[in-house]
Amino acid sequence: MLKANYKYQLEAGTDEAGRGCLAGPVTAAAVILPTDFVNDTLNDSKVLTELKRNNLRPLIEKNATSFGVAQVFPDEIDKINILNASFVAMHRALDQLTLKPEFIIVDGNRFNPYQNIPHACIVKGDGKYLSIAAASVLAKTFRDAYMEKIHLEYPMYNWVKNKGYPTLEHREAIRKYGITKYHRKTFRQLPDQLKLDV
Repeated sequence: MLKANYKYQLEAGTDEAGRGCLAGPVTAAAVILPTDFVNDTLNDSKVLTELKRNNLRPLIEKNATSFGVAQVFPDEIDKINILNASFVAMHRALDQLTLKPEFIIVDGNRFNPYQNIPHACIVKGDGKYLSIAAASVLAKTFRDAYMEKIHLEYPMYNWVKNKGYPTLEHREAIRKYGITKYHRKTFRQLPDQLKLDV
């Protein structure tokens, strides 16, 4: 079972989704949970089924002391690179919190400091702490919903299934149809491509 807290009572967990995608935004969430919050299902979003993630989302939103979700879209990702875009998305999610956390716990090994609030980077933190797991679920479900929405505009890429990740099917669609306004132009869209004509 995941731990409630790393260090402090008023602690925000943050995580992102969509870093490795060829299309769509990178989405981040920040979540402060009550210290007595318990849930046996909540875990790293990657190990949960889509149904479990979608069932957890309203539960997290209802029970969280505070939460925020933010997205950075491809045009900005292309300008500042995906690592910086991930940090920007996390900062914007933290901006939405109605309470200022005493401490921030971040999934991964790198983070840009936020408003002089102390933080800790925790590798695989989404499988260790409830607030990071909650952030991972919110980031993933919000992003998936967005990809399903833009799938209606460009169904040939099948984003409803691959969510913009570099699957063989997605790459083949790029090879056949080219890229859209939702694709990240600085990403290597096709494995054998030397440059991208934009």
